[in-house]
This record gives sequence, C-alpha cells and structure tokens, in this order.
Amino acid sequence: MKFVVLALLATAASAATLYEAPRPQTRAFDSAENVAILRDERLIDDEGKYNFDFETANGISVSESGAPVGEDGAVNSAGSFSYTAPDGTPVHVEFVADEKGFQPQSDLLPVAPAFPHPIPQFVLDQIAFAAEEDAARARGELREVSQPSSRYGAP
Repeated sequence: MKFVVLALLATAASAATLYEAPRPQTRAFDSAENVAILRDERLIDDEGKYNFDFETANGISVSESGAPVGEDGAVNSAGSFSYTAPDGTPVHVEFVADEKGFQPQSDLLPVAPAFPHPIPQFVLDQIAFAAEEDAARARGELREVSQPSSRYGAP
C-alpha cells in the first residue's frame, strides 16, 4: 500500500514539471508607454442619467450618454468611439444600445449584400420541382407518405 501511495506521489511530482502554466502572450498594442488623458468629463445624476466623454493623447476618444428606462432598470445608451487602428486606418463607430441590443454603425463594419441578391439556378430548380410535386399531390397523382419505411433502421 505504501508503494502505491509513493508511486502516485512520484507520478504527480513528475507531471507538475511536464505541464507548466502557459505564459501570457504579448500583444502588438501592449506597451509600457503612458498616454496622457486630455479630457475626462463624467456626469451622473440622481435619476441614473449619465454622460461621459474622454480623449487621450494617442487619438482615442469616447463619448456616451444614457438613461434608465422602464421599471426593470434597463438603460438605453448612445454614443461613439474613435481610434486609429494599428495599420493607420482611422476607426469611428457610432452606436445605440437599447431594447433591440447593441447597434453599431461604421463604414468599416461588414454589410450584408442588398436583397434581392441573385438566387442560384439549382435553388430555382429545387423550388420548381417542389411546386410540381405539390401540384401532383393536389391532383392525386402523387401518393402521400405518412409513415417512414419499415425497412429503415435507426443508426
């Protein structure tokens, strides 16, 4: 019994040296540089309405205002933020956050293609085939299948 306990302890000790904690990764925007805050204005009233604006020396600016709505304590807010991306692209995002969720708007955000977009021919063919089947079923030419085949076996 003592041998088993000793073997388990030796295994645990050797495993600890094999698996070290992962080292934190450094990111491109991490730096020890201090950035001056040029403006920092914050207002909060007793009713829960708030407004804040701040701007830093490296071009980051944030502006947001909001107020509680309804009895459940939800807060609607709106604002914007801007900064310069690492590749030099200026980023400006305006947003609204309300009962419909966070709704950002920016020229840099992806946009879904305008509808109606072109429908592939194979999709149109499948829709036509389904319409033909429905018409044949309505005329009684196509037999209804109400039960799956008895030859089908579950996987």
